[in-house]
Amino acid sequence: MTSNPLFHHATIDQAARVFVIAEIGVNHDGDVDRALQLVESAAGTGVDAVKFQCFDPRHLLSNQAVLAMYQYDSETDVFEMLERLQIGVDELGRCAELAHRLGLKFVVTPFSVADVAVIEALPVDIVKIASPDAVNVPLLRAAAGLNKPIVISTGTASLDELDIASGYAQRSGGAMLQCVSRYPTPVADAALGGIMAMRAHFPDMAIGYSDHTPSETTGALAVAAGACVIEKHLTYDRAAAGPDHSASSDPAQLAAYVSHVHAAVETMGRISKAVAEDERNVRHTSRQSVCALRDLPAGHVLSAEDLTVKRPGSGIVAARFDEVLGRTLSRAVVANDLLHDEDLAG
Repeated sequence: MTSNPLFHHATIDQAARVFVIAEIGVNHDGDVDRALQLVESAAGTGVDAVKFQCFDPRHLLSNQAVLAMYQYDSETDVFEMLERLQIGVDELGRCAELAHRLGLKFVVTPFSVADVAVIEALPVDIVKIASPDAVNVPLLRAAAGLNKPIVISTGTASLDELDIASGYAQRSGGAMLQCVSRYPTPVADAALGGIMAMRAHFPDMAIGYSDHTPSETTGALAVAAGACVIEKHLTYDRAAAGPDHSASSDPAQLAAYVSHVHAAVETMGRISKAVAEDERNVRHTSRQSVCALRDLPAGHVLSAEDLTVKRPGSGIVAARFDEVLGRTLSRAVVANDLLHDEDLAG
């Protein structure tokens, strides 16, 4: 597998920084100046990357193409919608240049093999594959030819449909994102359990979450479920006309969202169970040890009636209580004293 420092495996080290992508998508409304403004807004929210879409309706839509149900709220014709919302390769290049100048990675979603050829000319850091194309083998194959990390959303797909896609993502050093393709997604339908299912099914894969809910804390909950990549839509106005604005966050909301994500990382800590340094005093003072109930002479064979357990944890630990029974005292022990290994003969 290609090693990529952008994405860690949550199964190995949850404490590493979660990678957050601001999905600008088509929320620029086809206006490059607005696209640039959104890149600048994203830079102030704490995200790691911005994502755009590269498409040409002529390459994407057949004569039978129709709008998705959620798009009917603001659109009437799918070709007209996409034609209005697209920006060209030169405009995407300007967005990439600004993103890099602001310290952000630049991510692009191609929707056809022809689009892959277009973005080859751009300084793309990561290639994103949209959920409907998780099963689009020609597009996955073309994207792999760019030799960039591939991140694949998986909305509408079942686990058994994702084995091919996971191979492309893993070989590229990319990730797979649990996703619900509903815009917006009610919090009750966020399906964060899919993150854990994908981690179990693809144990060596970086798994993330593409979030379409209106909640500022869903990303943090996704981190707790094991996500190491988070994607969230960014808009200038959630009430604006267009297919994705209502499922997006404005800059202030996204900044709060990112803050919750990184707080969740800190709260989770590493995936391990160990004694923290500042727990050691509590461990010593509050654990209990084997303790004499009465004065016991040297040579006495210990029974349960001779012993109890009391604080602190500096003697023979309570977990070894049964091990002490039947042992002989090497020296006298007074009532209410803890027992130590040197008090036992043999």
